[in-house]
Amino acid sequence: MLKSSAELWRTITGGRSLTLIAGPCVIESEKLCRQIAQTLKRLCQRLGVHYVFKASYDKANRTSAKSFRGPGIESGLDILARIRQTSGVPVLTDVHTEKQAAAAGEVADILQIPAFLCRQTDLISAAIDTGKIVNIKKGQFLSPAEMGQVVKKAAQAGGKRLIITERGTTFGYNNLVADMRAIPIMKSFGVPVIFDATHSVQLPGGGGDKSSGQREFAPVLARCAVVAGADGLFIETHPDPDKALSDGPNMIPLQEMPALMSGLVKLRAASR
Repeated sequence: MLKSSAELWRTITGGRSLTLIAGPCVIESEKLCRQIAQTLKRLCQRLGVHYVFKASYDKANRTSAKSFRGPGIESGLDILARIRQTSGVPVLTDVHTEKQAAAAGEVADILQIPAFLCRQTDLISAAIDTGKIVNIKKGQFLSPAEMGQVVKKAAQAGGKRLIITERGTTFGYNNLVADMRAIPIMKSFGVPVIFDATHSVQLPGGGGDKSSGQREFAPVLARCAVVAGADGLFIETHPDPDKALSDGPNMIPLQEMPALMSGLVKLRAASR
């Protein structure tokens, strides 16, 4: 049975178990979304992990205008609604405008503010006005401490159910670095902190007309983040990342998720 927003929030903030936000980068098909959602739901139930399915209906910030963006908001939200009902898992999706926030708030359990838009006051306020949980990704251009102002801004807009996600910081050209100090720094703001293990190994624009990535390092950073105190993980996964239509180079193969998550659960238990 699906939980209400308040119940989901209590689950995420309960502190007893990890939260996993995971799915494909973008909605490629309903069949793919269902496969990933059901696979990860079974895995998380076995491991005692709280699971939230994620997928984007529109990747509005692709490197090239020729790149696949997704099915669009209308078809995409219809697919997310069916995944939510048939799989029985809460869903997260990102929003880029105030109008999108209102529409997505009718379907999604968690609305996500993309990293590039994390200081957009009107967008944050619109997401909060839906009454849904709001996950704000830390901009690649911000220090962890600067996210404190974003949290204050969101709180002043009425936000009471806020999450911050660390996703790496720009390091020179076409590279990111993940500073694990960010996790305790941002937890001091009094909100849950999620670590995005797959976008943190992205090489933005490193593929010329698309981003590249180093997926082999995503499990390493995920383990570091759990030990550093992250409340949960954000992971993009796909049965065949090399054929994924967006962010394939930094996605973790779906078949590798059981071993990864099992190890992360053990690490969390040992580090508490």
